[in-house]
Amino acid sequence: MDKYIGVKIIQAEPMTRGDYNKFKGWTIPQDEDPNDEGYLVKYKDGYISWSPKGIFEDSNRKTDGMTFGFAVEAMKNGFKVCRKGWNGKGMFIYLTTGSIVPVVNLKSETVKHLYGERLLECDECVEIRSHVDMKAADGTITIGWNPSQVDMLAEDWQIVN
Repeated sequence: MDKYIGVKIIQAEPMTRGDYNKFKGWTIPQDEDPNDEGYLVKYKDGYISWSPKGIFEDSNRKTDGMTFGFAVEAMKNGFKVCRKGWNGKGMFIYLTTGSIVPVVNLKSETVKHLYGERLLECDECVEIRSHVDMKAADGTITIGWNPSQVDMLAEDWQIVN
């Protein structure tokens, strides 16, 4: 069998197997313990399930203490993230998806760096690849933010609401 790693943003709350069956309007089977600890899980598409506590906690992590890898996955899913340890208020990073931009929309010094002094056609375009940007504490945007070694190894990443 192939190996898989799951990465998704879900909502969950502690709930026993018995309470989950009541929630669903089901009669609990005789071979199941209603006192089993677990979680009610709600997925992005609205699907609801129950997961035993051990399996759930081995597979999921709260979004206010993530590794950088989970923070990147959260950004790929459209979320903004920040480190709890950052001291600037309102700072966060986010994924800017790639685009095709007409050269005429770029600043003249950017065009000069990319193309030199050659005359450009109006319909020439440049591809801007997906990248991570940062909103700084002073409200400015840093295009193409790069993490430090400390940022990459930190486990205090969180989703910004």
